[in-house]
Formats: sequence, structure tokens, C-alpha cells
Amino acid sequence: MTETTENPEVQPTGSVVRDDDGRWIVLRRTFAAPVADVWASLTEPAGLEPWIGTWDGDPTTGSVRFVMTAEGATEGDECRVLRCDPPHRLVVETAVGETSWHLEIDLADDGGTTALAFRQALGPDEDAGSIGPGWEYYLDRLAAARAGRDPAAVEWDSYYPALAAHYGATSATD
Repeated sequence: MTETTENPEVQPTGSVVRDDDGRWIVLRRTFAAPVADVWASLTEPAGLEPWIGTWDGDPTTGSVRFVMTAEGATEGDECRVLRCDPPHRLVVETAVGETSWHLEIDLADDGGTTALAFRQALGPDEDAGSIGPGWEYYLDRLAAARAGRDPAAVEWDSYYPALAAHYGATSATD
């Protein structure tokens, strides 16, 4: 079933799945670019800044300070690098208020394009309906930045609460 939002260009692309490791929000995107270029947009401060934020510190220590500038933040939160296999796999845990989020990104060469798979582990009390729309928003900002468009033109109000029901419904059926 395809759901519509007030902005017909914004449609839910992800879902909530369950596997042996628990519940996950899973989203996918495809980019007309080599894996290494997409990797740079996900891991280098200059690549991150246009669409989500930036980081500082030394990632070889296993931790950096991540600042979500797209939300107006000026103070960074700890982001622990759990696994980094350039340019294909990144696993981090990032502080979000009193909790942390476990995030996984996998990139694969798909015949001249790059397939991105994004996963966020969901705790038992985490509401997929409030989290999923945020990742749709940020991944669309990434796509805009990579396509040379202004990520600021991607409007949060088109995503939430419009996509909340989709993620809440997929969460309830997992």
C-alpha cells in the first residue's frame, strides 16, 4: 500500500523489520555515484555538513563529537565508532538525549550506482513513528546535497507527522 502525504514527492520508503538482533528501521537509497564518493558524504566533515552536521575529533580513537547542525545544534554529542570498513560499512552509536542510537550503514556497488542500506536498532520503548520520518528526511537531504540541490529545500514538515503513521503501522505488524 502506498501512502500519500501533503507533499506527493515525499513517500515512505522504509519499514520496520525484526530479525535475530531485534527491531530495526530499515531504509534504502540508490545514488548515481561511486561507492567512495557516497562514503565521503557519510564520513567526512565536509561531506556531512551540507545535509546533517559535522564532527570533530580523531576517529581512530573510536569516538568523535557529532554536531547535528541541520537541527541548529551547536554542541556535539559523543558518537562512538564501533566498526568502520571503508568504503562499505559504518556502525556507530550516537548519544541522543539520555539514550543512544545504534546505526548501521552499508554501501554496495550496484552496477555503476551505489546502493545504501541504513538501519537503526529500535529499543523496546522506542517509537518508530517518531524516528522513521526523521531518517527519511535526512536521507532525502543527503540525496539533495549529492545531486547539487539545496538540502534546506527539503522541508521537515513534509515528513513529520505525515510519515509517522506508516512507521507506526509497520512497527505494529513486525
